[in-house]
Amino acid sequence: MSIKQVERVVHAIGGERCAEREAAVRAYQELPLAARKAAPVGVPAPEAVVVQTDGGRLQIRDPRAGPRAPDAGRPEAAGSDDETPEAPGGDNDPGRTNHWREDKVGYLGVIPTPQPTADPCPLIPGHFVDAVRVSKLAAEIKGPSGATTGEPPPASSADVAAAPTDPRYEAPELARRSVVATRSPAGAFGAPLSQAAWARGFYAATRRAFVADGSSTNWGIWCRYFASFLPILDFIHALTSVYQAAMAGRSVADGWADYETWIGQVWAGQIDAVITAVKVRQTTLGPKAPDELDTRPRSKVAETVGDLENQKARRNDPAYRAAGLPITSCHVESTIKQINQRVKGTETFWTEAGAEAILQIRADLLSETEPLAAFWDRRQENQTGERIQKSLAA
Repeated sequence: MSIKQVERVVHAIGGERCAEREAAVRAYQELPLAARKAAPVGVPAPEAVVVQTDGGRLQIRDPRAGPRAPDAGRPEAAGSDDETPEAPGGDNDPGRTNHWREDKVGYLGVIPTPQPTADPCPLIPGHFVDAVRVSKLAAEIKGPSGATTGEPPPASSADVAAAPTDPRYEAPELARRSVVATRSPAGAFGAPLSQAAWARGFYAATRRAFVADGSSTNWGIWCRYFASFLPILDFIHALTSVYQAAMAGRSVADGWADYETWIGQVWAGQIDAVITAVKVRQTTLGPKAPDELDTRPRSKVAETVGDLENQKARRNDPAYRAAGLPITSCHVESTIKQINQRVKGTETFWTEAGAEAILQIRADLLSETEPLAAFWDRRQENQTGERIQKSLAA
């Protein structure tokens, strides 16, 4: 089969699956509110469930975008403002000069293990206070911390790994993954994600959690569609935020003691203590000027203060661990990487229709609930009036 034939098949099948998804969402939204917040008839409600959301990247070939900018080959050049079409540089901005756009990905999983009787790891694991690992992690996620120098770190990875009393935290396992992925605007993403959760009986589960990073887009989805789910801010988001405040304007060696104290308090759920300490550092540096660059130490510390205060209600890690719930959004991040293996590349471009089709098919293939198997049965029945006879062989 030629490349063009494959492309046509993907467009056709992906388009059919997108049409099915949209029809399912419309039918779901027409249900009474009480029915939308209960399990569908015949669907058993799981005991504990998790919904996670985040965004990936892919390139859209849009003739309105004009010539490709020199830095358009870098995903980070796109920023995150394409969530608001009216904003300059958004998806509908004719003046936008690069092709990187955001796709929305949702992860839905079941927690098959019983709830712990207490916090299984009250002490912070050593890898979260390993200067080498943490500095690299913070740089990858949040960019330069503003530290004046990166050396010498107080401890090496080998030193921390050799510690005989290093606490071990085992994150809860998640099973029966289902995935929702789309290029739809953020405001429209919550509806198919909510419908997918309802179809699996998630709203009737005893323990329900919604885990995401600090993006206001994610928490807008939670507020509108998943407000009955316990909101959990990704622990790594808090880690990079307090690391930034500790290091801004001073060396890693000088800032490390503050970081180690603050991240230990975050792990222990002592957010008020962290906010108070970071505000002391903010007072020492002085107030941020209205026109001050975001890269300046005062700006970075002020950003952390605002982040800690705004997200305080979603930051109680000991309670989440004691409830057997995940405290990071690593599952959706891993899923996005698997989607990116197919859709993302500096020389890979999609039309909007092609992107939506391939995202739907990729999400179906990654879903352990096997939506494509059911789709082929429906498609065969619609075309011939006969169901596919499945083999009984093991």
